[in-house]
Amino acid sequence: MGILEKIKEIEHEMARTQKNKATEYHLGLLKAKLAKLRTELMEGGKSGGGKGEGFDVMKSGDARVAMIGFPSVGKSTLLSTLTKTESVQAAYEFTTLTCIPGVIDYKDAKIQLLDLPGIIEGAAKGKGRGRQVIGVARTSDVILMMLDAGKAEIQKELLTQELDAVGIRINRRRPDIVLKKKKTGGVSITSTCGDLTHLDLHQARNILHLYKLHNVDVLVREDVTVDEFIDVIEGNRIYMRCLYVINKIDAIHLDEVDRLAHSPDTVVISCHDNLNLDYLLDKIWEYLDFIRVYTKPRGKRPDFTEPLILRNGASIEHVCHAIHREMYKNFKYALVWGTSAKHQPQRVGITHVCEDEDVVQIMTK
Repeated sequence: MGILEKIKEIEHEMARTQKNKATEYHLGLLKAKLAKLRTELMEGGKSGGGKGEGFDVMKSGDARVAMIGFPSVGKSTLLSTLTKTESVQAAYEFTTLTCIPGVIDYKDAKIQLLDLPGIIEGAAKGKGRGRQVIGVARTSDVILMMLDAGKAEIQKELLTQELDAVGIRINRRRPDIVLKKKKTGGVSITSTCGDLTHLDLHQARNILHLYKLHNVDVLVREDVTVDEFIDVIEGNRIYMRCLYVINKIDAIHLDEVDRLAHSPDTVVISCHDNLNLDYLLDKIWEYLDFIRVYTKPRGKRPDFTEPLILRNGASIEHVCHAIHREMYKNFKYALVWGTSAKHQPQRVGITHVCEDEDVVQIMTK
């Protein structure tokens, strides 16, 4: 029996198993077997033929944002509107057949925007070109999930399931579990958060044995679910920010637009009427969590034309690495002007944390 057949068999067994307290243990083991098979399926796909023609796009710029969505939701139109790249647009499905990159110039940053082919249900199992689409999405910093305003909720649910199946966890944080393998000593599971209400310890031990982890220390720091426990064991899950972009709001009632707009992690737009696109760019910037740092050469004015684009929380050490990877070795101190400085300028060390639009002058030995 092939992997797909095994996956299908387990999915059917899970579907016909009634969910209650008595079946929780059995369902947990089935989930672990399913996760293991899905990982085997994806890894098998990686070794057999690469990403496919049109999908091997080099990562460029300061960040990569991938648009995924069902066919004909407006991804190509949005790419052409926000960038100088022309992606083929038409009022029929499957217009885009390859991965098309464009560049958004925003707040002096260059953000690579990828228009991926319309994803379809069953993509995680390789249906259509879904596995290649999702493979590119895994390399991105933020996902834009493009949804049709008239079908937003069902499309969102289906796409989230597809991403979950290939180990992409959107708008969720990594479970607080520490797993340490050892040579001997058996399995030890310790919880620092009291009783676990979603995970049975006997069940956890059996899941570890399923993954051939017979000597391991597990420290659970929060009340996790079986799925979260399996994710930590798998170790290949990617936790990403996702912005739900609901297009075609010009075709639905204003009350429905208002309801959708107040959903978490959501921006409502109309590519056809150019509605709310500036706000979308602001949200992309927010989700990328960038700051701009301007450099000041000694004895000269600051360079406000090309800031360093860094992640929020970046220190002076990150600034040194961004200028030149060897600079930190000769670092003496830095002068900082901006909101992170207590006075203007402030003399700081290499661990000083910068804020957006700070000006930094690096002094070397």
